[in-house]
Amino acid sequence: MQDKKIIWHKVLLNKKDLPEGRVKTVTADHKGICLTHYEGKFSALDNRCPHQGGPLGEGSIENGMLRCPWHGWDYHPCTGNSPGGFDDGVDTFPIKEEGDAIYVGLEEEPAHQPTVSDIMVETMVNWGVTKVFGMVGHSNLGFADAMRRQENKGNLNFYGIRHEGAASFAASAYGKLTGKPAACFSIAGPGATNMYTGLWDAKVDRAPILALTGQVKTQVVGTGNFQEVDLVQGFNTVAEFNQRVQSDSQHAELMSLAIKHAILKRDVSHLTFPDEVQEQYAKTGAKVKTPEKRITSLEIAPPIAAVNDAVSLIKKSKRPVIVMGHGAREHKKAVVEFAESLNAAVVTTFKGKGLIADGHTLGGGVLGRSGTPIASWFMNEADLLIVFGASFSNHTGITPKKPIIQIDFDPLALSKFHKVEVAVWGEISRTLAIFNSELKGHINTEDQGPEIAARWKIWKAEKAKRLLERSDKGISSIAVFETMNKHTPEDAVMCVDVGNNAYSFGRYFEPKNQDFLMSGYLGSIGFALPAAIGAWAAVGDSRPVIAVAGDGGLCQYLAEITTLVKYNMPIKLIVLNNDELGKISKEQRAGEFDVWKTSLSNPNFADFARSCGAWGKRVEKQEDLETAMKELFRQPKAGVLEVITDVNLI
Repeated sequence: MQDKKIIWHKVLLNKKDLPEGRVKTVTADHKGICLTHYEGKFSALDNRCPHQGGPLGEGSIENGMLRCPWHGWDYHPCTGNSPGGFDDGVDTFPIKEEGDAIYVGLEEEPAHQPTVSDIMVETMVNWGVTKVFGMVGHSNLGFADAMRRQENKGNLNFYGIRHEGAASFAASAYGKLTGKPAACFSIAGPGATNMYTGLWDAKVDRAPILALTGQVKTQVVGTGNFQEVDLVQGFNTVAEFNQRVQSDSQHAELMSLAIKHAILKRDVSHLTFPDEVQEQYAKTGAKVKTPEKRITSLEIAPPIAAVNDAVSLIKKSKRPVIVMGHGAREHKKAVVEFAESLNAAVVTTFKGKGLIADGHTLGGGVLGRSGTPIASWFMNEADLLIVFGASFSNHTGITPKKPIIQIDFDPLALSKFHKVEVAVWGEISRTLAIFNSELKGHINTEDQGPEIAARWKIWKAEKAKRLLERSDKGISSIAVFETMNKHTPEDAVMCVDVGNNAYSFGRYFEPKNQDFLMSGYLGSIGFALPAAIGAWAAVGDSRPVIAVAGDGGLCQYLAEITTLVKYNMPIKLIVLNNDELGKISKEQRAGEFDVWKTSLSNPNFADFARSCGAWGKRVEKQEDLETAMKELFRQPKAGVLEVITDVNLI
């Protein structure tokens, strides 16, 4: 039999780097080596102790023996033999010295044999899940290695974040923006549980998302092993699809089903991978899957009776008002064209902000607590509300006192909280095509355009008065967003946090052609910065990405500024710093409680950004705001503009 080829690997540049009597860990190809220097001789031992896999290169030579750092077992530093004749020594490898360098000889590494992880990752990529946010660790290394191979082929992008919660928020934002799932990735135990909040954010806002978690080895599940959490049980409430991958699973099919559920249900899918299954060789003949002929068209036509009832109401209406929610995002052009045919005002929910520009002749701004008086005025003056893709949350405040036609693709969303006059189950664009056909020549509505212009004039005069309010404590939020109205790129993707900064943003920022992402139903503080990471992964450098946060929200995931720098994400972050959880203080006063524990101690965020390698500037005077804002948007790299604001000027 022919001997296998020996490949020599340089593992030490200079022998002086390993003094007599010392050991160190080196790597040759993929092999971990314990390199020793004892009695004038260099030797190479397998780095894994045969008992628990302890790293011998982190041990020490004591009394002429190499001692394992984990449990103290001894090996000869040159031969790898155990004392006393025990049959648990470690393998050794040939050494050669050339000049000052040390080389270790290993048999040529065999070609990679596909693993279960390879089959599942390639299937994932085929289904279009090519963006992954997460953290590599000891219980997910096999799956991570399979993703590495796909990234090396240019098929996948992996973004290593600083906290798994940021990973799930980033993937949630990606799903909200694109309608397609990205993946978040973690180790077992605490890594997986850290993702929980972002997964709930995706779930309640109906964003598709794929959660991938490592798990301890199957043989120790249920024994209280280190970092063991029953992840299938733990994710039951948040995941629509929730499975542990097993040795005998149909691996490509399991990944296909997970992604199919995420897409069609617009929900969370979770797969957890026991450590040993990740590295298991794929079955002979195992094939990857694709989505070809696995996804049905979602162009659902509404029932005829519902169409007839809706058309009848619209024909009678003189002052219809259209309400657009986040669920109408993919159909905003069709909805606006429908509004133009009716000459009807269009208002949006906060999550739907920007689906029609405030400058459009029929645009009435945001409805509800984060909205404008324009939107609420038109709702109150309407004789019919036509609602597309909205969920009727308390925050939005769509009145049940007006006749309502509700159109949604989800039958459970129809009449969810109260009865509506006409509930229309159907895909929005398909439904509108039918409406337009039935209504042709039968529209008798008033032109609301002149009234909209008049109401905007009143509101802008009010904003101008508020802009005159000044304070020694800081700049007003109104001034911040009025400056943003002038200088924010019109095609930006904007990610908004929660709190007073979000309320002021909803009320004062006037969208043009921007997209907006927020933690809608969950209302989770800290969303903005990791969401911007997800948005950038979706659009790259084709569009500007901007995050707007308060000081309380930013500190939740402040370290992710280093992620922006690492991956050259030119995201712009505007932070309103008032040293307070201002929204909570406001709620305490409204509830007639004492204001308690809402003050904050903050870093200088601009200095922190610069320490991470980003651009940073702090603004304390209103007259400096416009110049600083222009400078921020000119930056070619990540930037943080910190604005010192007065918590009372919102």
